[in-house]
Amino acid sequence: MIGYTCVGTNDLDRAVHFYDELLGLLNAKPFFKSDRGVGWGVAADKPMFSVMRPFDGQPATAGNGSMVAIAAANPEQVKSLHAKALALGAKDEGAPGARGEQFFGAYFRDLDGNKLAVFCQQST
Repeated sequence: MIGYTCVGTNDLDRAVHFYDELLGLLNAKPFFKSDRGVGWGVAADKPMFSVMRPFDGQPATAGNGSMVAIAAANPEQVKSLHAKALALGAKDEGAPGARGEQFFGAYFRDLDGNKLAVFCQQST
């Protein structure tokens, strides 16, 4: 159902470096690049994640209550992505761990304050 997601940035070069490093752990590659943003994906028929300067020219702000969730293959990948995000300067918003019986996730805010989750579903 989701085609792509987009978060805003006020420093495109810094954001692109952050997401190149982070999403590279998922083998995601840039699918488009422009002077306003970059979008990464793993396949043309899968959802894409993008970071853009706002279309209206105003400063990017993080939405309160907004969050993008990135699917991981397993708990080890959740842990790896969360650790990489923090190493790249992200702020911890919830350490990796089980939340309920099947959901394993972690949370962080990127360099612009956008909240992201990394998660996987575990069988019981």
